[in-house]
Amino acid sequence: MRVYLTGASGFVGSNLARVFAQRGAEVVAPSHHDVDLADAGVVRRSVAATRPDAIVHAAIWNEPAGLLTDRPRAWASYVEATRNVVDAANAAGAHALVVSTDWVFDGTQGPARESDPPYPVNAYGFLKAASELVVTERAQRGTVARIAGVQGVHWARPQTPRAQDAGFGYLVASVVEALRERRRFTVWDDPRLNTIATPTLATDASELIWRALERGVTGILHCCGGEHVDRVGLARRAVAAFGLDEDLLAFGPPDPAALPAGRVPFDTRLDATATAAALDVELLDLDTMLGRLRDELETCWSAA
Repeated sequence: MRVYLTGASGFVGSNLARVFAQRGAEVVAPSHHDVDLADAGVVRRSVAATRPDAIVHAAIWNEPAGLLTDRPRAWASYVEATRNVVDAANAAGAHALVVSTDWVFDGTQGPARESDPPYPVNAYGFLKAASELVVTERAQRGTVARIAGVQGVHWARPQTPRAQDAGFGYLVASVVEALRERRRFTVWDDPRLNTIATPTLATDASELIWRALERGVTGILHCCGGEHVDRVGLARRAVAAFGLDEDLLAFGPPDPAALPAGRVPFDTRLDATATAAALDVELLDLDTMLGRLRDELETCWSAA
């Protein structure tokens, strides 16, 4: 299978590229400098030249403040880019799969099912929900793959870009890195944050996405783990899984400067029952996910 992958230099994209290659796919992964996804003609010509079997769109403009301060660029980077990718996939006869997020929900719907209507409460969630509509209404063969609370290794840049944020991203790797160095780590615990989710290992989400491509599954999927947990519980389970000193773990409010403008969904648990049935898989429990993450991090540590 030849897969045209956008966003391969990002956290999720680097895991997709790695898993696809391991599965024997031919991965075509143009950079933003090579292909401006907001330019419909450029996208169409690039896709036509590579003749992919599938396009996986994982690229985002990862600038939370900019989503509000530069709204034309935000719309172009998310919704117009998705439309251009879907149109190019239709023209090439390719399967279009767009990576989305649990933040399309408002934080009161958990555990949200694949069929539940989105109700975003911030710019990121709104742009992703609008992009989902492009796929479901426009793609001849289209899939939305929602991921959640993503943990793992950024294979393009193994150093975590930030310790934690209003979501769950990078939390486990950051806790482990600090405690291995005997540094105290304060896990943010505040109702203004995304507090409860269904964490996913990036490689496991990538495997589910690959399975969707192989089986030709369309529609909305929840490519996540099989166990819900809050931020505090995730940190404690990670400490136990890695055999670290829990006395170095603390809990407290976030740095006010780190809180994004607008609301953050409190509870973004996903129900992936329908996805598991469609892909014929058993979703992983949290301890299994953490064990796999430990293996990945140890691979990075040994290579450093």
